[in-house]
Amino acid sequence: MTTISDPLTPRRLTSAAWALRIQFFVSGALFATWGVHVPTVKAHYGLGEQSLAIAMLASGVGALLALTQAGRVVARFGPRGVAGLTGVLCAGGVSMLIAPSVYLGLVLLLMLFGATASLFDVAINAEATEIEHQAGRPLMSNFHAMFSLGGMVGAGVGSLLPLLGWTPQTHLLVACGTGMVLILGACAAMLKMKTDAGESQPLSLPRGVLALIGTLAALGLIAEGAMYDWSVLFMKQERASDASLSALGYASFSLAMALGRFGGDWVRARVAPVPLMVASGLMAAAGMATALLVPVASAGLLGFALVGLGLSNVVPVLFSAASKVPGVSAAHGIAAVSSLGYLGMMAGPPLIGMIAEHTSLTAGLSCVVFFALFMAASAQRALGGTARPAAPAAAD
Repeated sequence: MTTISDPLTPRRLTSAAWALRIQFFVSGALFATWGVHVPTVKAHYGLGEQSLAIAMLASGVGALLALTQAGRVVARFGPRGVAGLTGVLCAGGVSMLIAPSVYLGLVLLLMLFGATASLFDVAINAEATEIEHQAGRPLMSNFHAMFSLGGMVGAGVGSLLPLLGWTPQTHLLVACGTGMVLILGACAAMLKMKTDAGESQPLSLPRGVLALIGTLAALGLIAEGAMYDWSVLFMKQERASDASLSALGYASFSLAMALGRFGGDWVRARVAPVPLMVASGLMAAAGMATALLVPVASAGLLGFALVGLGLSNVVPVLFSAASKVPGVSAAHGIAAVSSLGYLGMMAGPPLIGMIAEHTSLTAGLSCVVFFALFMAASAQRALGGTARPAAPAAAD
């Protein structure tokens, strides 16, 4: 059983919540820093889309291996300890993306990135669950909004610095050094949690309706991962945009997702899960189709923003549904769907890259349109048992 070993006053809880927001923000910024430099990595190693996709797959393999042990690791060392170590290692891996001169070095770095990023993600989400429980009100959407805000800021900085004459390596070192400082500083304010290592369980996949909810989460996170890893390259390669404008493609997606998540609790209190999921899927599909079919850069920026807004509330809706599946505990339901969703996020971008290698990046990203439409079409079957809107959240 998880217990909190330090005195939990309202002020202490507020301090821990803000520390966790910083962790989510840095996590999003690190993903954005990697996403902004996908074209840099591609050029540095002289890669085609398939070779780049295989390197990305190494990140997924690292994440998968780490996820099989994530429960035991977090139970043994606690969210604060795991977040501190893996966050610093994750930032360090990103800072060295273009340091090696050989492809194998990139593969090993991305495997490290996938493993540490997944453990960092599990640790901060475990802390978020505990803080939400102690606060007695929904806070998860707000925490995840900080991830999107970090992505927007990271992409925006990546767009600005080339105009100021910064080299890619300088950007990577400064961004990741700043991330390390923020991670360690935030860890000092996180909750001190004692856990029982004996209650941890290995990764398990969902079944029945939980499997369908998990599949929808995987499809939604595949689409989200595609934006992280391919949006900048799409703008540069398919729309002939310069480095600064290309980075704004990622920034527009992250800004829209952040805004959608900051308002997510308000929306979920007023719109039932099924129509919200249908609207989310249709909006994401329309946005991706706009970016792919209208051959101007401004349409790409608008389309990516619509994708971000459409996907912003998919994970909160699906996690809420997972917690209400009959015969399954809330914790197990959320954990099972989260594991399948995270695997989708890590495996999706390499799949898109392999399609792009044999056709085009436009064809690869068209998968996002079909996945979003499938989410809309499957909403009633997956979420029909959770038709009522969520209770309104109290002010934080």
